[in-house]
Amino acid sequence: MGIARGVRELVAEADAAIETVTVAAALERQQAGALIVDLRDIRERAREGFIPGSFHAPRGMIEFWVDPGSPYFKEVFGEEREFIFHCASGWRSALATKAVQDMGLAPLSHIDGGFTAWKKAEAPMLRTEDGREPRA
Repeated sequence: MGIARGVRELVAEADAAIETVTVAAALERQQAGALIVDLRDIRERAREGFIPGSFHAPRGMIEFWVDPGSPYFKEVFGEEREFIFHCASGWRSALATKAVQDMGLAPLSHIDGGFTAWKKAEAPMLRTEDGREPRA
């Protein structure tokens, strides 16, 4: 008993079908109005930090939050703007980007290397005790 295709194969297939951007490109696009969507668990955001201005959307809910016909739809995904997904290393975001691209959300990409690459590039980040954006 085994699986037919492993996660590495699924991620490779997703990567071949989606746009992947560098940290520098993601920063430029964010400054131009793109929304960076953080797919990590809230505990990861609290522990590791997060990208300022990013929108937290847990990976397990993304298809439901993107679908206007879902009772869980989030209005932010109905906005006319670019969305850039990320997770910790780029695997979850590759799969999620492919899934919502197949649903029709566009324009859409994900960050190569995820938040790990973001930190390595010393790009702006925040850290809060609960992993949420500070309230103004």
